Amino acid sequence: MCKKMLIHSALLAIGIAAATPTFAADAKLQALVKQADAYRLAMDAGRVETEIRSFKAGQLDKTRNYTVYLKPGHRSLVLFRSPAERGQKLLMQGDDFWLMMPSSQRPLRITPMQKLLGEASTGDIATMTWGDDYEAAALGEETVRGEACVKLELTATRKGVSYPRVVAWLAKKGAAPVQAELYVASDKLAKVASFTLGEVDGRRQVTTMTLTDHLQKERSTEVHYLSRTPKSLGDEWFNPAFLVRAESPQ
Repeated sequence: MCKKMLIHSALLAIGIAAATPTFAADAKLQALVKQADAYRLAMDAGRVETEIRSFKAGQLDKTRNYTVYLKPGHRSLVLFRSPAERGQKLLMQGDDFWLMMPSSQRPLRITPMQKLLGEASTGDIATMTWGDDYEAAALGEETVRGEACVKLELTATRKGVSYPRVVAWLAKKGAAPVQAELYVASDKLAKVASFTLGEVDGRRQVTTMTLTDHLQKERSTEVHYLSRTPKSLGDEWFNPAFLVRAESPQ
């Protein structure tokens, strides 16, 4: 009996020892993804002035401007600033998206894949982080755009994300995002995102995300982050019933 107990204890100890490195590795990967997020948004709540530029065959086609307010709890409010869209508001609250039109008193339910301009969808500007929405797994190492990278597969942990699966390349030094393949629910590659970093307020941050349709490579869309300011709106601004009646926040 004692011998059986000893064998069982030994096997249990081996099992625990084998599982521990995997757990540690997963935690390390999630920490890398969090590091990558900080290059896109280094604050819990804030205001991000965003400009989207759509290109055809390398020529600028259209430009649109948006103000994005971000708040913890998967909440975003997007205000449309360009004359052609002025007065429209987009709200993300958890897994739900609503569009408010100035001519209507009813919020319209939309999906995170609703197009804004070019290859940019609502989810592309309403969500700026991966760490809280995805689970990371290692796919090896590769060099992308001259940068030595860690390659990760990110699998969504909630249904409201734009892309259920993302393959991301993060710089080995510093974990900055370099490139990402964005897959839709059918596991079809929708677009490829590449990230450009620059000095903003004394630290390296993503200044531009370029989205390219992998089938129509002559079309591309640039999402420019013009400024990021710490700012927190009250909870009432993230309620669709309040938004259809309210003037836009300043």
